[in-house]
Amino acid sequence: MSSYKPFCFVLMPFDSGFSDIYKFGIKQTAEELDVVAERVDEQHFSETILERVYRQIENSDFIIAEMTGRNPNVFYEVGYAHAKGKMCALITQSVADIPFDLKHHPHVVYDGSIEDLKMQIIPKIKWMKMETEKKKSESITASVRSSSGLLERTEYFHHGTFDFVLDLKNNSTRRSPEIEAIYIKTTKVWTLSVNGSDCPWNPDSTEKLKRNLITPSIRRLSPNAFSQEKIQFKRQFWSKFSGEEQKDEYTSKGIVTVEIATSEGTLSYDFPIEVQFIEIPF
Repeated sequence: MSSYKPFCFVLMPFDSGFSDIYKFGIKQTAEELDVVAERVDEQHFSETILERVYRQIENSDFIIAEMTGRNPNVFYEVGYAHAKGKMCALITQSVADIPFDLKHHPHVVYDGSIEDLKMQIIPKIKWMKMETEKKKSESITASVRSSSGLLERTEYFHHGTFDFVLDLKNNSTRRSPEIEAIYIKTTKVWTLSVNGSDCPWNPDSTEKLKRNLITPSIRRLSPNAFSQEKIQFKRQFWSKFSGEEQKDEYTSKGIVTVEIATSEGTLSYDFPIEVQFIEIPF
């Protein structure tokens, strides 16, 4: 059995008020799950602290960021981590501390107690650890990014859209198997499109979901190569004829399953998604 332990880099203010939250809520919890969690002030290094933060974000398997108090350094570092495609779990004691542009990323709102934080962060760490181990064992790995939701309101309908970006990468030293198709499972309220054309779909085996077919833009990946698929999600939230409640904004959250059918088998990934749909006044 491999002795490798995933590395979680923790971003938070250097404030004594967060000491117990870090030591017992994050670091101890991570250790119990065989994950190494560290902050930059625990490490020895010769470069500048900002250079070290950059390096550790890049070297990390995933990130936990304490957003409480809207610390500008933490916000900047989280932005860098997202730009590098890192999995990030955002934690906060107040939902108001999660900016609009980050509300669609997974986050935990806890009541300030270590017990509440541990209870909510454990499944997040387990999921990120599982995804890390999956990436290290497979030649094709997948990650996703999603945009903020856009709400379009008319007298008769309210529609929401957001972009779902699927990144595929070959982390192995061999050429990947051929990618034959990509399937994205959603509830039936969603319509998926690529480059303006609706994606074909069929009901899944349970008849409760739909399997949307995405034709891959690249069939095989050389070592360290990547490809990207941009899919638009669209759904109706309200209709004048349905009798549903009309709202100024809507939120959708759940698990999106991505299946990558290859010549050597099918890879399956579950991605938690939460998107807030707000009308932009211009």
